[in-house]
Amino acid sequence: MPLRILSISYDPMLLKTRQHLLELQGYEVVSAEGFTEATERCQAETFDLVVMGHSIPHKDKEALFDLIQRRCPAPVIALLRAGEEPLRGAAGSADPMNPTEFLKAVGNTLSK
Repeated sequence: MPLRILSISYDPMLLKTRQHLLELQGYEVVSAEGFTEATERCQAETFDLVVMGHSIPHKDKEALFDLIQRRCPAPVIALLRAGEEPLRGAAGSADPMNPTEFLKAVGNTLSK
């Protein structure tokens, strides 16, 4: 059974691209566009990892992180914009413009 990843973004094109990239690596990916859909998915399903896209403002990332820890505990990787501070409590972060770095962060986090 493939590992399940919840991918969250506020940008539908980035969400689709990230889902495709992760599925090529053999992961089962559930995409959620926006805060509300992410909340609904988190309440209804379980995941091995959550990826927060760089299109999500930092304050929303913090709120989503707290919600995830309460409702569907899973490690979180935050994709960061240039100059954005790391997400407190996240298992890792990655540069969204470097797919190799992103996939390495995913693999490393899931192997722990």
